[in-house]
Amino acid sequence: MADSIGPPCLYSCHNCSNFVSRHDDIVSKSFQASKGRAFLFSHAMNIVVGKKEDRRLITGLHTVADVFCGDCGELLGWKYEKAYEEAQKYKEGKFVFEKFKIVKYSSS
Repeated sequence: MADSIGPPCLYSCHNCSNFVSRHDDIVSKSFQASKGRAFLFSHAMNIVVGKKEDRRLITGLHTVADVFCGDCGELLGWKYEKAYEEAQKYKEGKFVFEKFKIVKYSSS
């Protein structure tokens, strides 16, 4: 495995600066949340996943769980637990963070 060049770029909670994901884990920047743009991440850290529930989203019915900052408890987005339509299965196990709830951080 090759060494990365420079420190990783991270995303943190806008409220308390707790790191919640890495830039390299972005799957898509073209998601839509109720209050604007959102990013789909393959992995998340330092978070708390809430109770699973079925929600009808723009792309159909999904089982999702709200995702909260592990430090301050701020609601950041949701995790896709199950997609009922075949074309949406790629979202399962991934995390959506609302863009205005996260801040990009790079130490370089």
